[in-house]
Amino acid sequence: MVGTLFGSPGDWPRHDLIGFSHEFAAPLALEGYRCGVFPMPLDGVDMGWWSPMRRGLLPPRGLRVTRSLRQSARRYTTTVDAAFPDVIARCADPARPDGWIDTRIRTAFTALHHAGWAHSVEVWDGDVLVGGLYGVHTGGLFAGESMFHDPVRGRDASKVALLRLAVELAAVEVDLLDVQWLTEHLGSLGAYEVPREEYLRRLTAALERPTRPWERPDRMGGQRLLAEWGAVRQA
Repeated sequence: MVGTLFGSPGDWPRHDLIGFSHEFAAPLALEGYRCGVFPMPLDGVDMGWWSPMRRGLLPPRGLRVTRSLRQSARRYTTTVDAAFPDVIARCADPARPDGWIDTRIRTAFTALHHAGWAHSVEVWDGDVLVGGLYGVHTGGLFAGESMFHDPVRGRDASKVALLRLAVELAAVEVDLLDVQWLTEHLGSLGAYEVPREEYLRRLTAALERPTRPWERPDRMGGQRLLAEWGAVRQA
C-alpha cells in the first residue's frame, strides 16, 4: 500500500495539497512519488506535497500522434539523458508564466538524475536544443515533471519529446505515465483524469514492477522515431 511516509491516504485532506515540509532533498522526493505525492514549492521556504483529487494520466501507447506532429517529428533529432541540466534549466526559465521550478527542485532532481532515477528527453534542431522534458522513473511509473519548447525554433518540440518518451517507456515496460494535472494541451494528446483513489491503486500495481535501466541513448532521427513508434503501437 502506498502512502506510508505521508500517512494513510484515507487520512489525507480532500484537496490537492496534502501537506508541506521545511526539509527537502532528493531521497524525500523519490519516496514521495512512491507514496503517490509530488513536490511543488509553496513559497520561498516551504515545499508543498501534492496528490490531486483528479490525477492526470497519459497512456504512453495512447499518445495521439497527428499528421502535423509526424511532420514536425521529421524535422528534429531526439536524445535521452544527453543534456539533463540544460533541460531542467530551460523548464525553470523564470520568464515562463506560472514557473515553479526553484533551486531546491533543480538540485534535488539533478541528484536523482545522477543516481539514475530522473531522466530527460532532448529535442534538437541541428545542434540547438529546442525542446525537452524530464521526470522520475521508479518501477512501472514515470512521473512527468515539466517540459518546454523554444517558441521560435521549436514548433511542436515538446510533443516530439513526448513521442520519444513514449517509445522509451515501452522499452522499459512503463505503462503509468503521471502528468499530475490534466490540461487542455495534454488532453489533446490523449491524457485523461482518474480519481485519487484510482491513481493510488494503479500506482501500487506499477511499483511491483522492477525499475529497468534506460539503455537507448541513441541520437534518433525523425524517421526512425516514427518507425519505432509504429512498432510500439503494433506490439
